[in-house]
Amino acid sequence: MITSSSNPTVRQIRALRQRKERERTGLFFIEGVRLVGEAVQLGAAVEALVVAPELLASPFARDLVGQHRTPIIEVSAEVFAGLSQKDGPQGLAALARQRWTPLADLRLGPPPGWVALVDPADPGNLGTILRSADAVGAAGVILLGDATDPYDPAALRASMGAIFAVQLARASFDEFAAWKRACGVFLVGASDKAPADYQDVVYPQPLVLLMGSERQGLSLAQQELCDLMVRLPMRGRSDSLNLAVATAVLLYELLNQGRRADLLQG
Repeated sequence: MITSSSNPTVRQIRALRQRKERERTGLFFIEGVRLVGEAVQLGAAVEALVVAPELLASPFARDLVGQHRTPIIEVSAEVFAGLSQKDGPQGLAALARQRWTPLADLRLGPPPGWVALVDPADPGNLGTILRSADAVGAAGVILLGDATDPYDPAALRASMGAIFAVQLARASFDEFAAWKRACGVFLVGASDKAPADYQDVVYPQPLVLLMGSERQGLSLAQQELCDLMVRLPMRGRSDSLNLAVATAVLLYELLNQGRRADLLQG
C-alpha cells in the first residue's frame, strides 16, 4: 500500500489534473464508483485501478475490484483524499487511455449522426453534450479548433459516463472542411439569424450537426460551409440558449425525424 503523497506514482497520477500531462501521456484519471463502473462495463482502456480499501464501502465497487483483471494501485485513505476532487471520496478511481477516432475513419450512421463543435470552451457544456449525444444514439462528437478537453474532470463528471459510449474525433476547422467536401457530408449549422426554423425543414441523412462556440457562434465562413442553416425560435427576452441545451434540442429533432421516417417505411 502506498502511504506517501510524495510517491512517484502518486505524483504522476496527480499530474493528470493538468491537460498538458493528459495530452503528453494519453492517459486520464477517472474517479468515483459510477464512472469507473461505466468505464469498465463499456470497455474503456482502463490501465489500472486506484483503490483505497479503507474507503471502499460499496459492495459493487468491491466486486469490481475483485473481478476486474487490471493492475491495482493500492493507496491509503489519506493519499486517495489527496488525489480526489470529490467531497467524500469513495475509494475507487482508475487510470485509462484516451480514445480518439481519426477523422478519415469516421463512419456516418443513422440519425442523428455526428455532432461537430467549434471551439467549445466549457468542459461542463462538453460533458453535457456528450451525455445528450449518447441519449439520442448519436455516433459521436467531433471537436474542432481550440476545444476544451473532454477528459477534463469536469467534462467527465458532466458526461455521466457517456464519454465511454460515444466516439470522439478532433481536427482543425480547415481539416474538417476538407473532409466534409471530400466525403460529401451534408452539414447542418445553427444560428439565431438563420432563415429556417429548425422544425420546418426535413433533414437529409446522413448528416453532421455543426454548433458554434458559446460566445461567438458560427462565423460567416463556417456558416457558408453548411448546406443548411436553422434557428431555434426565441419567444421571451432571451436571445440565445446555452450551447449544451441548444445542441440537445436539435439532436432530439434529428432523432424524432429519423423515428418518423422509420415508421413510414415500416
